[in-house]
Amino acid sequence: MRVAYDASADTAYIHLVDRIAPGEAVRQVPAEDDMAVLDYDSEGRLPGIELFAAGRRLHPDLLGVAERIGRESSPPTG
Repeated sequence: MRVAYDASADTAYIHLVDRIAPGEAVRQVPAEDDMAVLDYDSEGRLPGIELFAAGRRLHPDLLGVAERIGRESSPPTG
């Protein structure tokens, strides 16, 4: 598992498998609170999760080791 975090958009992608090939996630299902999207492959497996408002929803330890994408390179505060 690995996590990529975009501080400028405050979104994270939680990769539950080592690699997700382009087009592998064929079905996206919003969570009940619309704060996450579950990505499913063609066999109904869950390779990843997109998480919104990630800066306040992920544990600080996980944010601290997340791969930084986008422009900002430091974790959010508060």
